[in-house]
Amino acid sequence: MSFLENPKQYTGQELETIFFRPMLSGPSAQELGVRILYNMPVPTTVQLWDGRRDILQKYTAAGWSGGDAAHRYQKTIQLSRVKAELGFSAADYFAQVYELIAARADVNMEDLTGTELEQAETTLFKQAVAEGIRATMWMGDSAGEAGLNTFDGFLKALTAFAASEEEEDIHTFSYTSSELAAPEDAVELFDRLWNEADCRLQDLKAEGQLAFFATSDICHLYEKYLDSKGADASYIDTVNGRRTLAYHGIPVVDVRLGAYLADSTYPKSFCLLTDRRNLVLAVNTADFPGTEIRMWYNPDLMENRQRATFMAGCDILDETMLSYAWQQA
Repeated sequence: MSFLENPKQYTGQELETIFFRPMLSGPSAQELGVRILYNMPVPTTVQLWDGRRDILQKYTAAGWSGGDAAHRYQKTIQLSRVKAELGFSAADYFAQVYELIAARADVNMEDLTGTELEQAETTLFKQAVAEGIRATMWMGDSAGEAGLNTFDGFLKALTAFAASEEEEDIHTFSYTSSELAAPEDAVELFDRLWNEADCRLQDLKAEGQLAFFATSDICHLYEKYLDSKGADASYIDTVNGRRTLAYHGIPVVDVRLGAYLADSTYPKSFCLLTDRRNLVLAVNTADFPGTEIRMWYNPDLMENRQRATFMAGCDILDETMLSYAWQQA
């Protein structure tokens, strides 16, 4: 069999449980490293509260002195209609699916049931959709004519913040390539991002949600810095690599955007310090007609086709709760 014998369509609850929820929860969501809102009511709105920090008073026997009410700020995440399409020639498609199945130890190659094929087909498309969402979350520009233009990403907002000269509460700065050439320069960059961050952001460190989101060049320099430390553990890490990085207890997350940044107008090197909960990705598959996953065979072109339609968008909740540095062109 080299084509999709049984066309498949996932809608409603199946669309959520089989396809999107596994992709947007658990380990898959942790790899994205940001706050994910899935199938929240539309419009997707996040409430931010700025309460009084000092509410303790000297005791009095009676009366109510009260105080100022907590201030509520509201941020609406704009969702855009998104379509993902993937097509293979029937022979190429079956070769990819067959490879996924053959790699499993529990599969009888003499009896490839429909369930195993369906799982392999779904995995193949799910990986492509997940990568598209991840890349657009950072690099998206809805004004672009092609490529990652379905919704605006974090870098578009960060670029606007960096260009704003009137906002004193936004903490951004630039650096040159010569200022990020040696391994210890990566540590100096992390220190400056921390020192220039709002004290409210620094106070959130104890909650364990802060992260440095950095391009691969910065992560590599930081690893070289760690390699230079003359401990046995450093030698072992130099040989085997490090699965995770952290600086003073704050994770250093490689955004893995090198291939995308190479052909873009965004800075090729940057680092962002913020609370993970400040970066929000919203996906909705429940509140709009026509939302579905469809897989079918087109006999006219002898092509297996896969299509997903859904709503997605992302935003930065509070631009004052970040510290951002980027490399000058």
